[in-house]
Amino acid sequence: MASAAQHPPALRRDTALLVIDMQRDFLDPRGYAACAGLNTALLRQAIPGAQRLLAAARRRGMVVIHTRESHRADLSDCPSAKLERAARAGAPIGTPGPLGRLLVRGEHGHNIIDELAPLAGEPVVDKPGYSVFHQIDLQQILAAQGIGELILCGVTTEVCVHSTLRAAVDLGYRCRLAGDACASAYPALHHAALDMVAVEGGIFGSVHASATLADAIDTMPREAA
Repeated sequence: MASAAQHPPALRRDTALLVIDMQRDFLDPRGYAACAGLNTALLRQAIPGAQRLLAAARRRGMVVIHTRESHRADLSDCPSAKLERAARAGAPIGTPGPLGRLLVRGEHGHNIIDELAPLAGEPVVDKPGYSVFHQIDLQQILAAQGIGELILCGVTTEVCVHSTLRAAVDLGYRCRLAGDACASAYPALHHAALDMVAVEGGIFGSVHASATLADAIDTMPREAA
Protein backbone atom coordinates (compact mmCIF):
# COMPACT_ATOMS: atom_id res chain seq x y z
CA MET A 1 0.00 0.00 0.00
CA ALA A 2 1.34 3.44 -0.87
CA SER A 3 2.62 5.55 2.03
CA ALA A 4 1.02 3.40 4.73
CA ALA A 5 2.25 3.89 8.28
CA GLN A 6 2.43 0.63 10.18
CA HIS A 7 2.21 2.00 13.72
CA PRO A 8 -0.33 4.79 14.18
CA PRO A 9 -0.34 6.72 17.44
CA ALA A 10 -2.92 5.65 19.98
CA LEU A 11 -6.40 6.70 18.91
CA ARG A 12 -8.14 9.35 20.95
CA ARG A 13 -11.43 8.89 22.75
CA ASP A 14 -13.14 11.31 20.36
CA THR A 15 -12.61 9.17 17.24
CA ALA A 16 -15.40 8.16 14.86
CA LEU A 17 -15.49 5.81 11.87
CA LEU A 18 -16.82 7.26 8.62
CA VAL A 19 -17.86 4.65 6.03
CA ILE A 20 -18.25 6.47 2.73
CA ASP A 21 -20.68 5.48 -0.04
CA MET A 22 -20.48 1.70 0.28
CA GLN A 23 -23.79 1.42 -1.56
CA ARG A 24 -25.10 -0.84 -4.29
CA ASP A 25 -24.94 1.88 -6.93
CA PHE A 26 -21.14 1.78 -6.63
CA LEU A 27 -20.42 -1.81 -5.60
CA ASP A 28 -23.07 -3.93 -7.33
CA PRO A 29 -22.26 -4.92 -10.94
CA ARG A 30 -25.74 -3.70 -11.90
CA GLY A 31 -25.46 -0.25 -10.31
CA TYR A 32 -24.51 3.27 -11.34
CA ALA A 33 -20.76 2.66 -11.44
CA ALA A 34 -21.13 -0.36 -13.70
CA CYS A 35 -23.46 1.58 -15.98
CA ALA A 36 -20.73 4.22 -16.23
CA GLY A 37 -18.26 1.54 -17.32
CA LEU A 38 -16.33 1.22 -14.06
CA ASN A 39 -14.93 -2.10 -12.87
CA THR A 40 -16.92 -2.85 -9.73
CA ALA A 41 -14.63 -5.78 -8.89
CA LEU A 42 -11.91 -3.20 -8.18
CA LEU A 43 -14.27 -1.11 -6.08
CA ARG A 44 -15.32 -4.14 -4.06
CA GLN A 45 -11.72 -4.61 -2.90
CA ALA A 46 -12.52 -2.08 -0.18
CA ILE A 47 -15.14 -4.35 1.42
CA PRO A 48 -12.95 -6.67 3.58
CA GLY A 49 -11.04 -3.79 5.13
CA ALA A 50 -14.22 -1.83 5.76
CA GLN A 51 -15.76 -4.89 7.40
CA ARG A 52 -12.70 -5.23 9.64
CA LEU A 53 -12.94 -1.60 10.76
CA LEU A 54 -16.69 -1.76 11.25
CA ALA A 55 -16.43 -4.86 13.43
CA ALA A 56 -13.70 -3.27 15.56
CA ALA A 57 -15.61 -0.01 15.92
CA ARG A 58 -18.75 -1.82 17.01
CA ARG A 59 -16.85 -3.92 19.53
CA ARG A 60 -15.44 -0.76 21.06
CA GLY A 61 -18.67 1.22 21.01
CA MET A 62 -17.30 3.88 18.67
CA VAL A 63 -19.45 6.34 16.79
CA VAL A 64 -20.03 4.92 13.28
CA ILE A 65 -21.49 7.02 10.47
CA HIS A 66 -22.43 5.72 7.01
CA THR A 67 -22.92 7.89 3.92
CA ARG A 68 -24.61 7.51 0.55
CA GLU A 69 -24.23 9.71 -2.52
CA SER A 70 -27.71 10.27 -3.89
CA HIS A 71 -30.28 12.78 -5.04
CA ARG A 72 -33.92 13.63 -4.54
CA ALA A 73 -36.38 11.97 -6.89
CA ASP A 74 -36.95 15.24 -8.77
CA LEU A 75 -33.15 15.82 -9.02
CA SER A 76 -33.62 19.33 -7.67
CA ASP A 77 -30.42 18.94 -5.63
CA CYS A 78 -28.32 17.76 -8.58
CA PRO A 79 -26.48 20.59 -10.38
CA SER A 80 -26.68 20.67 -14.16
CA ALA A 81 -22.90 20.32 -14.38
CA LYS A 82 -23.07 17.02 -12.48
CA LEU A 83 -25.94 15.80 -14.65
CA GLU A 84 -23.87 16.58 -17.73
CA ARG A 85 -20.80 14.76 -16.38
CA ALA A 86 -22.82 11.65 -15.59
CA ALA A 87 -24.43 11.69 -19.02
CA ARG A 88 -21.02 11.91 -20.68
CA ALA A 89 -19.93 8.90 -18.62
CA GLY A 90 -22.88 6.90 -19.98
CA ALA A 91 -24.87 6.76 -16.73
CA PRO A 92 -27.29 9.72 -16.61
CA ILE A 93 -28.38 10.33 -13.03
CA GLY A 94 -32.05 9.57 -12.52
CA THR A 95 -32.45 7.27 -15.51
CA PRO A 96 -33.78 3.73 -14.96
CA GLY A 97 -31.22 1.01 -14.28
CA PRO A 98 -31.30 -2.61 -13.12
CA LEU A 99 -31.39 -1.45 -9.47
CA GLY A 100 -33.81 1.42 -10.02
CA ARG A 101 -33.18 5.02 -10.99
CA LEU A 102 -29.46 5.76 -10.84
CA LEU A 103 -28.23 7.58 -7.71
CA VAL A 104 -31.77 8.39 -6.56
CA ARG A 105 -32.79 8.10 -2.92
CA GLY A 106 -35.16 5.29 -2.08
CA GLU A 107 -34.12 3.08 -4.99
CA HIS A 108 -32.56 -0.34 -4.42
CA GLY A 109 -29.20 0.87 -5.70
CA HIS A 110 -29.22 3.60 -3.08
CA ASN A 111 -28.97 1.11 -0.21
CA ILE A 112 -25.73 0.19 1.52
CA ILE A 113 -24.52 -3.31 0.64
CA ASP A 114 -25.55 -6.15 2.93
CA GLU A 115 -21.97 -6.85 4.03
CA LEU A 116 -21.78 -3.41 5.66
CA ALA A 117 -25.43 -2.81 6.54
CA PRO A 118 -25.86 -0.18 9.27
CA LEU A 119 -27.07 -1.26 12.68
CA ALA A 120 -29.90 0.50 14.46
CA GLY A 121 -28.58 3.74 15.90
CA GLU A 122 -25.79 4.19 13.34
CA PRO A 123 -26.52 7.40 11.40
CA VAL A 124 -26.83 7.16 7.62
CA VAL A 125 -26.21 10.49 5.89
CA ASP A 126 -27.37 11.09 2.33
CA LYS A 127 -25.31 13.63 0.40
CA PRO A 128 -25.80 15.21 -3.03
CA GLY A 129 -22.12 16.11 -3.44
CA TYR A 130 -18.80 14.31 -3.34
CA SER A 131 -17.76 15.56 0.10
CA VAL A 132 -19.76 14.24 3.03
CA PHE A 133 -19.62 17.76 4.48
CA HIS A 134 -21.44 19.30 1.49
CA GLN A 135 -24.97 20.56 2.26
CA ILE A 136 -25.64 18.01 4.99
CA ASP A 137 -25.78 17.75 8.76
CA LEU A 138 -22.60 15.74 9.36
CA GLN A 139 -20.93 18.54 11.31
CA GLN A 140 -23.88 18.71 13.69
CA ILE A 141 -23.77 14.93 14.21
CA LEU A 142 -20.04 14.99 14.94
CA ALA A 143 -20.30 18.01 17.23
CA ALA A 144 -23.13 16.43 19.20
CA GLN A 145 -20.93 13.37 19.81
CA GLY A 146 -17.85 15.43 20.67
CA ILE A 147 -15.86 14.00 17.75
CA GLY A 148 -12.48 15.48 16.86
CA GLU A 149 -10.80 12.63 14.98
CA LEU A 150 -11.98 10.57 12.01
CA ILE A 151 -11.06 7.23 10.47
CA LEU A 152 -12.18 7.22 6.84
CA CYS A 153 -12.84 4.37 4.44
CA GLY A 154 -14.99 3.78 1.38
CA VAL A 155 -15.26 4.57 -2.31
CA THR A 156 -13.96 6.05 -4.40
CA THR A 157 -10.55 6.93 -3.02
CA GLU A 158 -9.86 9.85 -5.34
CA VAL A 159 -13.36 11.36 -5.42
CA CYS A 160 -15.73 11.11 -2.44
CA VAL A 161 -13.19 9.82 0.09
CA HIS A 162 -10.56 12.43 -0.78
CA SER A 163 -13.11 15.24 -1.07
CA THR A 164 -14.36 14.37 2.41
CA LEU A 165 -10.84 14.01 3.81
CA ARG A 166 -9.78 17.45 2.57
CA ALA A 167 -12.94 19.10 3.86
CA ALA A 168 -12.51 17.42 7.24
CA VAL A 169 -8.93 18.66 7.53
CA ASP A 170 -10.01 22.21 6.66
CA LEU A 171 -12.63 21.99 9.40
CA GLY A 172 -9.99 21.00 11.95
CA TYR A 173 -10.49 17.23 12.26
CA ARG A 174 -7.54 14.89 12.69
CA CYS A 175 -7.84 12.22 10.00
CA ARG A 176 -6.60 8.70 9.36
CA LEU A 177 -7.28 6.97 6.08
CA ALA A 178 -7.57 3.17 5.88
CA GLY A 179 -5.84 2.62 2.57
CA ASP A 180 -6.93 -0.96 1.91
CA ALA A 181 -10.50 -0.13 3.00
CA CYS A 182 -10.75 2.40 0.17
CA ALA A 183 -10.88 1.60 -3.53
CA SER A 184 -11.00 3.10 -6.99
CA ALA A 185 -11.70 1.82 -10.48
CA TYR A 186 -8.38 3.43 -11.41
CA PRO A 187 -5.52 1.87 -9.41
CA ALA A 188 -3.04 4.60 -10.35
CA LEU A 189 -5.38 7.27 -8.99
CA HIS A 190 -6.01 5.23 -5.83
CA HIS A 191 -2.30 5.05 -5.06
CA ALA A 192 -1.74 8.71 -5.97
CA ALA A 193 -4.56 9.74 -3.65
CA LEU A 194 -2.99 7.78 -0.79
CA ASP A 195 0.45 9.22 -1.51
CA MET A 196 -0.90 12.78 -1.25
CA VAL A 197 -2.06 12.30 2.33
CA ALA A 198 1.25 11.98 4.14
CA VAL A 199 3.36 14.60 2.31
CA GLU A 200 4.59 17.66 4.19
CA GLY A 201 4.37 15.95 7.54
CA GLY A 202 0.89 14.59 6.94
CA ILE A 203 -0.86 17.48 5.24
CA PHE A 204 -4.12 15.50 5.07
CA GLY A 205 -3.47 13.12 7.98
CA SER A 206 -2.03 9.62 7.73
CA VAL A 207 -2.61 6.36 5.85
CA HIS A 208 -2.74 2.97 7.59
CA ALA A 209 -3.73 -0.61 6.88
CA SER A 210 -7.19 -1.48 8.13
CA ALA A 211 -5.73 -4.22 10.34
CA THR A 212 -3.43 -1.70 12.02
CA LEU A 213 -6.31 0.67 12.66
CA ALA A 214 -8.54 -2.15 13.89
CA ASP A 215 -5.86 -3.09 16.43
CA ALA A 216 -5.66 0.54 17.52
CA ILE A 217 -9.45 0.69 17.90
CA ASP A 218 -9.37 -2.40 20.10
CA THR A 219 -7.04 -0.64 22.55
CA MET A 220 -8.51 2.87 22.50
CA PRO A 221 -10.18 4.25 25.65
CA ARG A 222 -13.88 3.53 25.92
CA GLU A 223 -14.96 6.59 27.89
CA ALA A 224 -14.05 10.22 27.93
CA ALA A 225 -11.94 11.42 30.79
